[in-house]
Amino acid sequence: MRSRIGKKDSGSPSPFTHWLGCILKEVDPGKVTAELTVRKDMTNPVGKLHGGISSAVLDDIIGAAVFSLDSINFYATVNLNIDFLSSANLGDTITVTAKIIRQGRNIFNADAYLKSADGKIIAHATSNLYKIPKSN
Repeated sequence: MRSRIGKKDSGSPSPFTHWLGCILKEVDPGKVTAELTVRKDMTNPVGKLHGGISSAVLDDIIGAAVFSLDSINFYATVNLNIDFLSSANLGDTITVTAKIIRQGRNIFNADAYLKSADGKIIAHATSNLYKIPKSN
């Protein structure tokens, strides 16, 4: 994953991840930071970042943080709890950082923040992900 830092194409097989257009900024085992610019197709009718897009970005980067620790298995999101604390506007650059808090045998617990360029928290998420072993 580190070879993809600074590039828009994250190397993900997910078409949705490509549509989001996040650029990896930092990758460490269990921690991933990415940024993106809010596009018109990501906004609600009043020109703010849509809550569903915020949720998707948080979930996607949490998945990347899990992948940084275990690229052998798939993990499904069991829950995604989000507090929406502020907003972002069309054209804003936002940053999301996800960190794995606990790695169990079958469950990963994660924490993530979506922030504005000036560091204001837009949304905070916690999530649990369940291991789905790849079949041979």
